[in-house]
Amino acid sequence: VQLQASGGGLVQAGGSLRLSCAASGRTFSTYAMGWFRQVPGKEREFVAAISWSGASTYYADSVKGRFTISRDNAKNTVYLQMNSLKPEETAVYYCAARRSALASMADYDYWGQGTLVTVSS
Repeated sequence: VQLQASGGGLVQAGGSLRLSCAASGRTFSTYAMGWFRQVPGKEREFVAAISWSGASTYYADSVKGRFTISRDNAKNTVYLQMNSLKPEETAVYYCAARRSALASMADYDYWGQGTLVTVSS
């Protein structure tokens, strides 16, 4: 499966952005999906994950209550709605797919190219 993330950009602190990740292939609905982020020089960090059906979601503690992951299997797309953004959340955000129905913080098999989110103070 190929993944294409989009929706990044420049936003002021406290603002919102919605990231999208479009997937190719007919098997998208069988994959759990996740979002990660990475600041240059730091390790990639888990942000959120969603099961194949969308029934189960998981979030990093740092984003709970502010970020929402969702998916539309008819459109082969997963979303990350980000509210109340903070400057320290400036990073490249990546979407990923996991060959499993279950959401997870790790063990992803396919990665998109990333989209840059810059939060100004």
